[in-house]
Amino acid sequence: MVYDIIVIGLGPAGSTLARLLKNKKVLAVDNQNTLNKKPCGGLLAPDAQKLLAHYDLVIPKEVLVSPQIFSVKTMDLESKMIRYYQRYYLNMDRYLFDKYLVSLIPKNINIINGRCIDIVKEDNIFNVAVRTNKEIKKYKALSVVGADGCSSIVRRKFYKDNMMKYMAIQEWYKCTDKSNSFYSCIFDRKTSSSCSWLIHKDEYLIYGGAFDITNCKQKFEIQKQRVAKFLDIDLSNVYKKEACQVYRPKYYCDFITGKNGAYLIGEAAGFISPSSFEGISSAIKSGESLAKSFNKYNDLSKVSTSYKHKVLPLKIKLILKVIKRVFMYNYFLRNIIMKLGISSIKVNK
Repeated sequence: MVYDIIVIGLGPAGSTLARLLKNKKVLAVDNQNTLNKKPCGGLLAPDAQKLLAHYDLVIPKEVLVSPQIFSVKTMDLESKMIRYYQRYYLNMDRYLFDKYLVSLIPKNINIINGRCIDIVKEDNIFNVAVRTNKEIKKYKALSVVGADGCSSIVRRKFYKDNMMKYMAIQEWYKCTDKSNSFYSCIFDRKTSSSCSWLIHKDEYLIYGGAFDITNCKQKFEIQKQRVAKFLDIDLSNVYKKEACQVYRPKYYCDFITGKNGAYLIGEAAGFISPSSFEGISSAIKSGESLAKSFNKYNDLSKVSTSYKHKVLPLKIKLILKVIKRVFMYNYFLRNIIMKLGISSIKVNK
């Protein structure tokens, strides 16, 4: 059997694509399970909420976690300044959110749990090898779609992968004191050129950050000690630790949509915010755009052109966030903005 499309990865991008495809023979390969979850802060941004509303989707209460927080506590460890900024994120369990989106996929889509280990194109047919339960199975398709994030095998196999990467590391701690719950964005130029975060989720506290890959573990530990001292909190009793690489787009050429039957969506295409690393909204939008292109055209060259055109506004939006990043991550500019209190809110305690 030759599938029309094999979708690799069922995060928000892959599950959106699989849900919206019409009249196609589709195989979806997903490697997530309770022991293999994507490390993520698990905050649903307003742009992603709006896209879900566009499809009249509602999030089940079991996906949401406590507390729901309406401001971000922004801290600079070097200047020791703290400011609060209003935000409208939903605090959720990222794994359960992904599973909810998968549950919306029509029953005619064949879904298997496994990891794609190889893709070879021969005579316009993609031969895809998938490892499942210590067994390797092979499938054929006219098109493959990489929805597998920064580690995308489709991107590695068929396109140059020169985009800048960080190592995202986060730890979970059992939290008994819930009297001072908050979501924090942390800047510390001594240990990272990016940002870190503290998030309360039910009975846990998550501390994580994106670090330059060189000596990332050491930088994470140093910053963790600085955070614990600055906030006077205990970050020693680690429940679990997670890590994965994340993309940071810098140039327009970092966005790769694909052609000739090998396509990319979500973070695999480079669609992730270079300032906040939020990627769910871009994942949903790119999955939707490719689905519409597949549904309209059978000619793969037309699919490529259509998809590239549909995500042009998304590319422009993310490039503008590259400019925003300059103000966020430049120590002097950021501290001038924080010192002046621009757009911040006063918190009475």
